[in-house]
Amino acid sequence: MDCSRILDYVHGFVDRELDPVVASEIEKHLEGCAGCRQVYARQSMLQAAVRRHAPYYAAPASLAGRIRANALGTGAREMTAPGDSRRQWLRLGAAVAATAVMTWAITLQVERATKDDRVVEELIAGHARAVLTNHLVDVASSDQHTVKPWLSSRLDFSPPVADLAGAGFPLVGGRLDYLAGRPVGALVFRHRQHVINLFVWPDANAKTAAPAQASSKQGYNVWHWVQAGMTFWAISDLSAADVRAFSETYAGIK
Repeated sequence: MDCSRILDYVHGFVDRELDPVVASEIEKHLEGCAGCRQVYARQSMLQAAVRRHAPYYAAPASLAGRIRANALGTGAREMTAPGDSRRQWLRLGAAVAATAVMTWAITLQVERATKDDRVVEELIAGHARAVLTNHLVDVASSDQHTVKPWLSSRLDFSPPVADLAGAGFPLVGGRLDYLAGRPVGALVFRHRQHVINLFVWPDANAKTAAPAQASSKQGYNVWHWVQAGMTFWAISDLSAADVRAFSETYAGIK
């Protein structure tokens, strides 16, 4: 696939609207074409900015009420046997209650999944931007006692920092970034010739540890875990096994 076709497909690729075959061809092309990687990085940054700053209009809360009211009205009209009226209303009430509980549970799951998807998209944009612009670090040091104070003085929290050189993941440094609507710390590591970005920030809902989650999008592998009131997101073009090894080593140390 040549550069002109990449330009035709880049919007669909950023929005993950292409079929796997075309997406795979584009990924292979981006690996060897710096110019197209810059175009992709700009589009990813634009998408992240739109998602972050453009107004979002949710459906009004009254919509669910109107739907339930219409369902109740339909159910009530179907109750034509006077002797069974009380039992029918009880059954209808139980059905409505069960529906409400299921709706609430599903809504929570969807909202959480949607939020995580948005975070992953911002992670990809942030990682690609740092790599392609060669702005990996604001403070370049493998000394955690240098990187941690530098970040802590510029953030409203103190991110945990460790050098994992002994495990094959040397610390390169750190930088400030902006994700999930707030400033965050980005710790940068290397493994062979690959870059790992570890984004960390406080999570008010993360008072205790939670099961780690893995995901993969657009050729990047992501590992997410929660620990000691902080949320951690590791991202790299390394294999999923390597990203997991890094994350579990880091989480074990911290």
